[in-house]
Amino acid sequence: MTEREGLLDASRRTLTIRAALGEIDRARDFLRQSLTDIPLNEEEFFKLELALVEICVNVTRYAYPDGPGEITLSLWTVPGVCLEIRDSGRAFDPRLVPAPDLEGLVSSGRRGGLGVFLARSLVDDFNYRREEGENVITLSQCLVLNPRP
Repeated sequence: MTEREGLLDASRRTLTIRAALGEIDRARDFLRQSLTDIPLNEEEFFKLELALVEICVNVTRYAYPDGPGEITLSLWTVPGVCLEIRDSGRAFDPRLVPAPDLEGLVSSGRRGGLGVFLARSLVDDFNYRREEGENVITLSQCLVLNPRP
């Protein structure tokens, strides 16, 4: 087994948090801690982290209009970094959200509306499925490893 193969073991890590804005830092910490042993390029980590935050904010704001809910995160590192985000809120396929009119947003002064667009554009692969009453989003990022000194 090469050093790289040893770094890319298929173990899955999981965390469940409340769907609340105050819990998003726990999601970010989970991502950082889960990737501690992976020498992931800082820019690639930031993209994945920002995509995670944007999806979690959307789930928190829109998935559970009738009360509290949960978000379950799962992360594994084969063949790249894969992050799965699950919620049992209202069905919502973010792939169907059209790309925003950026000029229109800027000229109107309207805030928001970019979260799904950002999340989709920041990762190498963005998938959605509805499974057993849950929204399941999988974000995948190819590994860009930091060079070893």
